[in-house]
Amino acid sequence: MNPKINPDFQHNKRFEFLVGKTIKRVRFLTTEECEYFGWYSRPLVIEFTDGSLMFPQADDEGNNGGAMLYLSNYTETAEEKIIYTL
Repeated sequence: MNPKINPDFQHNKRFEFLVGKTIKRVRFLTTEECEYFGWYSRPLVIEFTDGSLMFPQADDEGNNGGAMLYLSNYTETAEEKIIYTL
């Protein structure tokens, strides 16, 4: 197992609010939304059926949109994809 990708990492408990949510749509942030945040990158947005949204930021201060990492599982043979910003 890759030590950098630990499924037991303490911060994982902070994501429990995502359990049971259903994805309604996946898209990129719109130009208008980017203008609202003051960003020049258009990251991926995951919209849930309850109206909530999730998208990456460049840092915890919200300075810009960032790339998302997708892993199919937590093994050395995991499929890995990067979703870049526009």
